[in-house]
Amino acid sequence: MATLNDVAEEAGVSPTAVSRYLNNRIELPQATRDRIDAAIAKLDYRPNLLAKRLSTGKTEAISLVTPEIANPFFAELAAAVEAEAERHGYAVYISSTGGSRAKEIDALNRLRDQHVDGLIMMTNQPDDGTLARLLKGAGNVVLLDEDVPDVAVPRVFVENVEGAYLAANHLIELGHDDIALISGPAELFSVRERLAGFERAMDEARLPVRAHWILLKDYSRQFGYEAMRWLLKQSPRPTAVLACSDYLAIGALKAVREAGLTVPGDISLVGFDDMPFAELVDPPLTTVRQPIADMGRIAFERLMAVLNKTPAPALTRLPVELVVRKSVAPAKRKTN
Repeated sequence: MATLNDVAEEAGVSPTAVSRYLNNRIELPQATRDRIDAAIAKLDYRPNLLAKRLSTGKTEAISLVTPEIANPFFAELAAAVEAEAERHGYAVYISSTGGSRAKEIDALNRLRDQHVDGLIMMTNQPDDGTLARLLKGAGNVVLLDEDVPDVAVPRVFVENVEGAYLAANHLIELGHDDIALISGPAELFSVRERLAGFERAMDEARLPVRAHWILLKDYSRQFGYEAMRWLLKQSPRPTAVLACSDYLAIGALKAVREAGLTVPGDISLVGFDDMPFAELVDPPLTTVRQPIADMGRIAFERLMAVLNKTPAPALTRLPVELVVRKSVAPAKRKTN
C-alpha cells in the first residue's frame, strides 16, 4: 500500500508539500500539481484517514439522521444530501432511526464523540426535551424538515402553512365546504403549521372547521387508511380530504376503494409532498410539491457554513406549489 513518502518520492517533492497539497493548504505551480496527481494515480495512493484526521482535526464525514430511509420522501432527501456532500469531498453516514428516540440519541453521541464533523437531523417524533438538551451542547447541527424547539441551530423548512392553504383553497374553489384533514402527531411543527394553513383557508371562506374531522396521529399509510375508513362512516361525511402527506393519501385512497367508492367521484383527495409515485397512482394525486432535492442541498450548504464558521441564515424557508392532477373534482350539489 503506497504511502505519502512514496508519492513524494515519485513526484520529486517533499512529503510535507504532498500533505499540504492534499489538505488544500498550499498553492503549487501547475506542473508540480500535475506531477503529484500523476504519482497518486500511478501508485493508487489512498490517504490514511486516521492520520489525516489527526492532522486536520476533521473526519470529512457527516451524519444524516432520517426517520425512515424506505420512505421515498426521506430517501430523496438523503440522495440530495449525499450528492452535495460528494461535491465537497464529504462522506455521509446515514442513520435510519425508525422513529426511535434511542437511535436519534446514538447519532448525536457519535457527533459529540467526533466520529463525524457535523450532523443533519430529521425527526418525525415530538421532542420531550431530550433532543433539545443534547443539541444545545452539540453544535455543528442543522435541522431539516421538522423542528426541535428551543435549539439555536440553522433550520431548513418549507412553507408548510402556505402549502396547506393552497390545497384547502383549491378544494374550496371547487365548491367543497365539508372538508376533513388527516395529519401526523399533533405536537409536531409541520402538523401545527399545515393545520394553521388549512384553518386560514376555511376561515377566509367562512366555512366551519369540524373538530371531529381533524384526525391527527402519524404520517403513515396505515393511519391514512384508518382515518379515511372512520370518515367514510360519518353521516354526513366529508366531500373532500386534505391528507398532509402523500403516504397518508395513499392509505386514504385504499380505504375509499375498499368501501366501493371512488376518488374523486365520491370524495376528493389532496396530498402533500409530491413523492415520485403521486403521479403514478390511479387517479394521479393532486398534491403540494415540496422541493425535496433543494431541501437536501441547502441543508448541506448550511452545515458547511457552520463547519467553516461563516454566516448562515438561522431559518431558511423554501417555497411549495400545488400540483393539480386528477384526484379532485367539483363538489356535487347538495339536495334538500
